[in-house]
Amino acid sequence: MLLVHPVTEVVKFIPVLIGSVILGTSSGNPAWSIIPLALIVGFALTRWFTTTYRVGPTHVELRTGLVQRRELSVPRSRIRSVDIESDLLHRALGLSVVVIGTGQQADSGEKFKLDSLDARVVPALRTELLAHTARPAPATPAAGESEDEAAQAHPAAREIGHWRPEWVRYAPLSLTGFAVIAPIVGAAFQYGLGERLFESDAAQDIGEGTAAAIALVALGLFAAIVLLVSLAACTRYLTTYFGLRVLHNGRTLHVRHGLFTTRQITLDLARFRGATVNEPLLLRLSGAAELEAIMVGENPRQKILPQAPRAAVERTLGELLDSGARTDRTPLAQMSARLTRHGPAARRRRYFRALSPVVLLALAVLAFALEGPIPPWWWLLPGLTAIVAIALAEDRYRGLGHTVLPRTGTSPAWLITRSGCLDRDRDCLEAPGVIGWTVRQSFWQRRAGLATVIAATAAGKKRYLVIDIPLAQAWSLIESVTPGALGSR
Repeated sequence: MLLVHPVTEVVKFIPVLIGSVILGTSSGNPAWSIIPLALIVGFALTRWFTTTYRVGPTHVELRTGLVQRRELSVPRSRIRSVDIESDLLHRALGLSVVVIGTGQQADSGEKFKLDSLDARVVPALRTELLAHTARPAPATPAAGESEDEAAQAHPAAREIGHWRPEWVRYAPLSLTGFAVIAPIVGAAFQYGLGERLFESDAAQDIGEGTAAAIALVALGLFAAIVLLVSLAACTRYLTTYFGLRVLHNGRTLHVRHGLFTTRQITLDLARFRGATVNEPLLLRLSGAAELEAIMVGENPRQKILPQAPRAAVERTLGELLDSGARTDRTPLAQMSARLTRHGPAARRRRYFRALSPVVLLALAVLAFALEGPIPPWWWLLPGLTAIVAIALAEDRYRGLGHTVLPRTGTSPAWLITRSGCLDRDRDCLEAPGVIGWTVRQSFWQRRAGLATVIAATAAGKKRYLVIDIPLAQAWSLIESVTPGALGSR
């Protein structure tokens, strides 16, 4: 900790240190650049002297802070996940960071973090902290229990998913590259890059050139942006998910990934309530998807598999749902179940929402045309926009649907709902995870005889929507998922 914390704090305050160096250079006094560095390092060193933790029989306690003293205490029975993180510096020193997750901390964003522990003691500590989630496996079969039955009741961890290098080709098909590049480009333009570009001689020559030259430059810039965003997305994908493995033993789910910073996530499957298959438009067109777990008290978008072929996502989802006594139906029933369409009224709403901006754009072009002559290609704008809007509206309707897998002897009922176009989710939610229902109707939905049914749960996104379902089907949907929930309505 005496080395880790000063290094991490110095990296965190690099902008401040750069400003102090500039100030010291301009004023001729180098001390201005040394004082902030000394203060940051000194403050970081105090964390070693002021941080203690204790793993007791019932609670895990952490005390830290110099000026503002903090004492955190987590009941061990409330521990729902144990994450292990190790960046390059931690790995070089043989250290790890243990992050203990509970439902309350997941909602507030606060983490119970034990930093810079000896990596050799971390596996045993993780097993101890999650001991309440598992029954001890007997060394010999119980009385009247065969060896096969004992092995089935206490299964060993098996791999249900792993990362492949060729999956990196799917990384540019998400918006993560834009998320990386956009802040950099924005900061560059903030400090005058845009003015220098537009006032340069090359920009002036282009502005005075032909339309073909301008179009070529625009295409070149677009290609450069796409290339830059793709490289950023691929880099982030490799560094984050390199070597990913997903292990399942029927009681816990263990996920490990990372190139420079390795992360190990252990999730209690007693908190498992379902899964979400995320299919953004470009990923969907390329036959790929992402897999997320719906867990109580965990990240609302707890990722299990990143961008991967749909076959790999379906296989991992089937293994995740097929956990012995959890279900007796086909493992991929949640993925292959045929969804019920929401009817012509829902389709009209998709088209109305998509074409309304097109009508406004056409009226704006018409207003300019009435005031004076306009270039003929202006009329292409509403025409092309209408074509795109119609395609998106139809895709949104085709992506809209729901179904209920009925309860069986060993499996609860499942609510399957899907919606979206640019970012489509197929949510598979266990009926026992639903704690309440809301049937909502807007003004226009009431006129169309539609409603939005909201299943409330303590897991995942908290609210899972069945959008624009005919009102007559809303009540039967609720009754089929949670019989008796409507009472004597």
